[in-house]
Amino acid sequence: MAADHSAMKELLVAKRHRARHAARRRPVTVPSDPRDFNKSAVFAAAAVVARERAMARSAARARAVPADPLPEGDHRQQPGKKLELKFYLRQLASLNVELVKLQEWIKARGLKVVVLFEGRDAAGKGGAIKTISAPLNPRVCRVVALGTPTDREKTQWYFQRYVAQLPAAGEMVLFDRSWYNRAGVEHVMGFCGEEEYAEFLRSCPEFERMLLRSGIILIKYWFSVGDSEQEKRFQDRLADPTKHWKLSPMDVMSRSKWVEYSRAKDAMFSATDILEAPWWVVAADDKKRARLNTIRHLLSVIPYEDIVEPKIELPPRQAEDGYVRPPIFSQHFVPDEF
Repeated sequence: MAADHSAMKELLVAKRHRARHAARRRPVTVPSDPRDFNKSAVFAAAAVVARERAMARSAARARAVPADPLPEGDHRQQPGKKLELKFYLRQLASLNVELVKLQEWIKARGLKVVVLFEGRDAAGKGGAIKTISAPLNPRVCRVVALGTPTDREKTQWYFQRYVAQLPAAGEMVLFDRSWYNRAGVEHVMGFCGEEEYAEFLRSCPEFERMLLRSGIILIKYWFSVGDSEQEKRFQDRLADPTKHWKLSPMDVMSRSKWVEYSRAKDAMFSATDILEAPWWVVAADDKKRARLNTIRHLLSVIPYEDIVEPKIELPPRQAEDGYVRPPIFSQHFVPDEF
């Protein structure tokens, strides 16, 4: 009954509306066939349908949850497109908290962690290392980036200067390039002989197995960048005076030896991608995506737990007890230029 009453009310409203604006409408001829519907009923039905559709659309908009342009679960965003800055910063903030938890776990359990970062020039290794180490205690997480070996170091066992940088209990060491220099730049640029190169490929897997048997956790990352993206980054470094130091003579020469470096990388993987310490390849054309993926993977391969820290309570500040500050003009201040 209520529905019939509502329908009749709508019909009356439609008739009044039609009468009020009859002068503005063209006259409608009533069909001669009595079986046709009355025109007023047709208009009223059309008005009801239009109103119902409008109400339905309005209700649907009210029920709909606004789509988040940066959904938490969509870690890839849109494959092929660079990550948006807002999404990147939000994910990085969350991962930084987990990195600190991992740090405290390594320290509390006395773990020894070694992470190698290798890849082509301008592949983003340095940026990833800085991102990982930024929230961490430098006394626990140490970055090692060795320069050219000295004349004395050249006469040592090849792995010797790297062994000196290995972690003690409760430490994590991030190697910005490592002993794999011999399989890459030294081999391609002719800085080592063929026998030295062949010996490295034979002995490196055994050296790493020895590290693993000693209790060291070894993780190896290879940052893979395309030739066009690498060229773009080289050009960016040329245009930015603050990045000129990143273009070493070896970086410049590597542009003309792309294929040689590819062959060297393939041979290195064939000899050293062992089951105990596999290579993990990072797609690094998008730096932000590469950093997040690397951190997330690092957190996944080292089992850790959140250590409950004792609550810290700050003691009350000591009273001055007659202390008198020296006059301000007796001190040298940095000028306020900004």
